[in-house]
Amino acid sequence: MSLSIASDPDASLRRLVPLAVASRPRRDEAPPGTVATTGRVLVVSATVGQGHEGAARELARRLTALGVHVEVRDYLDALPRVARGVLRDLYQPTVQYAPALFDSLFHGLEHDGALRRTARAVCRWAEPEVERWARDADVVVTTYPLAGQTLGALREQGRLAVPTMTYLTDPAAHATWCHPAVDHHLTVTSATALDARRYGVGAGATGPLCAPTFTRAQRSREAVRDELGLPRAAPLALISAGSLGMGAIPRTVRDLLAHPDLRVVVLCGRNTRLRRRLGRDGRVVALGWREDVSDLMAAADVLVHNAGGLSLTEALAAGLPAITYLPIPGHGRANAEVLARAGIAPWPRDARELADTVQRVVREPARRHRAWWPRGADPAGVVQGVLMARRTSSAHLVAL
Repeated sequence: MSLSIASDPDASLRRLVPLAVASRPRRDEAPPGTVATTGRVLVVSATVGQGHEGAARELARRLTALGVHVEVRDYLDALPRVARGVLRDLYQPTVQYAPALFDSLFHGLEHDGALRRTARAVCRWAEPEVERWARDADVVVTTYPLAGQTLGALREQGRLAVPTMTYLTDPAAHATWCHPAVDHHLTVTSATALDARRYGVGAGATGPLCAPTFTRAQRSREAVRDELGLPRAAPLALISAGSLGMGAIPRTVRDLLAHPDLRVVVLCGRNTRLRRRLGRDGRVVALGWREDVSDLMAAADVLVHNAGGLSLTEALAAGLPAITYLPIPGHGRANAEVLARAGIAPWPRDARELADTVQRVVREPARRHRAWWPRGADPAGVVQGVLMARRTSSAHLVAL
């Protein structure tokens, strides 16, 4: 059963957070008669881009710091080789070179038909292995939509007896993200929790899963700009192209440079071809894969993104205003709609509107560090709260 909500999409979270906070373990001892603070959490992610993996890694890090035993698994390892290759290897070329096809696939999965039946078949293939992974777990959490469908099916069939949780890494909900038999759906923002209602599930905004460096950069704004050879006072836009460098990034750069004073830094990820192509303009710094993205965000005035994935979440945590521009098909456009409707990230539709939006956002420092989730929200704390409730209930049954 999902968490139920009435008019407040965060009502379910408020019921869980006190339990999560109350159950946080002391490192030295546990009060007599209480359940031990340890437990086993299985986190199922997928090696499809960095958004799902990044959230899983951060959740595992936080839970481990709370004294929880965590095992992280790649959902693709539960699938046959052919299905694994399709999900891992065809995503980027389909988005980049066949956007209309990807968009039709994305929307087709929202409705009953051949596409949804195919997706269900893929999820069924994963059931035996996921069931085996979860055998010794107290709670199972996933950061990948198809894995959530598998968990929901296992719960429906009575093959998985422990609580299940799906953490939506996208701002927009989708039929593949939501399953009525998954016990808890967690989201980054209240806007996503609200959007999930369309699928008949309750969800709670629990905040971002990104490294703590995004709330406290390691280097100063000036030091980062000096290293990159950028003026300290000029407005600076940071473009995120994801780990695969997808989307209409060259056009985005060109349209941004219509602003007379703007400097642009592009995170090209592992796309070396894109990096070479963009590195010819004196006002553009094209970077490959970086481990100091939090410092780059602290040095920037605005993030320009096209997908709404991990980089957007990191920007929200860092207090960096964000703009969606030329979003990729499918989930990119769906995310853009949710973000714009909620006022989280405007979505300009052409170069002139983009320049006006950049100018407005850069001049609104009040937008920085605005919270888009309840105060004190922490996905790891919520997972731990569910874990402790499960273990307390189990201990009570044993005592009886």
